[in-house]
This record gives sequence, structure tokens and C-alpha cells, in this order.
Amino acid sequence: MPTAIIADDERLMRDQLRMRLSEVWPELQILGEAKNGEEAVELVSQLKPDLTFLDIRMPGKTGMEAARDIGDRSQIVFVTAYDQYAVEAFERGAIDYVLKPTEPDRLQITVDRLKQRLERPHENVNQSVTAMLSQLAEKIASPKPKHLQWIQASIGQDLRMIPVEDILFFRSDEKYTCVQTASFEALIRKPVRDLAEELDPQLFWQIHRATLVNVNAIEGVTRDIRGRHLVQIKGRPEKLEVSRSFLHLFKQM
Repeated sequence: MPTAIIADDERLMRDQLRMRLSEVWPELQILGEAKNGEEAVELVSQLKPDLTFLDIRMPGKTGMEAARDIGDRSQIVFVTAYDQYAVEAFERGAIDYVLKPTEPDRLQITVDRLKQRLERPHENVNQSVTAMLSQLAEKIASPKPKHLQWIQASIGQDLRMIPVEDILFFRSDEKYTCVQTASFEALIRKPVRDLAEELDPQLFWQIHRATLVNVNAIEGVTRDIRGRHLVQIKGRPEKLEVSRSFLHLFKQM
């Protein structure tokens, strides 16, 4: 049976990749997981996996640095959230890649290529990794986006990666926060007060201590007979109450 390890500093991303791999490649045995590049290099030395799935950007030793240390001891598969420019560089290189968030169709293409490579003797990928990633050094070295780019939410047995621009609003109760999109809702445990600090304030406005709304989803603001200001969401029946302390946001509208 082919073997692999997964290295990513986000546990939910490791869980999602493990789940997707079990769907498209059930024969693959995941021997272990690492939270950073140092752990990945140690696991390769200990477990000698055929494949190593490496997130490019991790704290401490990055995936790029770990790949150089691993050399030809394991086939490298980079896990990346980078744009099309970076993806094209991977396509031209000798290294396989998986895009974040992981989609079954794209992962199947990677798995098919990996199966073919495992039938051949290991190639020394160290030089190709260095040459390829040197073109992307500035892009790779740039800091993580300041604001959240997607929300990780569980829907049944699935882990859903929801781009923040697709979210209409967040609304919290005592235990959970509802994540509402145009087509579905999901529940997360992160409270609105934490989300407000991590989301782009130009995209999401806090209109209540328990509510964040996507500015692009606002159809208008009305006033009911009780004098409350209510935000109408495009295409949705809900009206979200605006607290008095947040009314200033709508002075310009």
C-alpha cells in the first residue's frame, strides 16, 4: 500500500485533506500528521512515507524549506492557496500540488499523476523544488492575508470551506454562530466578537453585538413601528436589527 504524511499548521485543513484522500484514493495509508516543517522532516526520517503533502507556508520551517531537507526521500506534494500564476509554475515543474480548499475533482488529477510516479523510481526533486520556488520567493515570503479569506464550517460529516465573500451575514446565539450564504447555512463555534476582529471591516460591518453583515448583501435599511432600524438582505426574508451604537454606519447610505 502507498503511504503518506500530511503537514499543515491548520488542523481542519489536515482533516479535510485526509478525508478527501480517503474518498479518491482509499488505498493510501496516512502514517502521520505534522503541524510544521520541522515535524514533517522528522516524520519522513522516522516513517519513510512514499508521499509527503506539505503546506507551503507554515510557522518555523516552511514547506519550501522542509522540501529541500526531505530531498528525494519522499515524493513531495505541495498544498497551496496561491493564485493562477503560482499554479502555472507548479504545472511546469516536477512537483505535484493540491489547491486549498481541497476539491475532489482536482485532487483526483493529482492522485492519478502520483500513482504514475510511484511506479517509477524516486526522482531527486530537490533541485527542481529550489529552481521552481525561487521564481515565487517574493510571493511565498509575503505575510498571510491580514483578514480571513474563508470560514471553515462543518455541515454534517463534511468540512465546508466557505469564501467570506459568499457569506451574507453572521448571527450568534449563546453557543453557536450561524453562517448564512445565499444557498445554505452552517454553524460554527467562533463568536461574532472574534470574527469582527478577523474579517475585513470594509466588507463586514458589525450592526449588533451578535450580528455581522456583508456590506455587498445589504439591500436597504428600514424603520419599523417601534423605531428600530432593520437591515434588509438581498434575496432573503430576514431583517437584521441595527443596534443604536452602530447606526452611524448608515449615515452615508
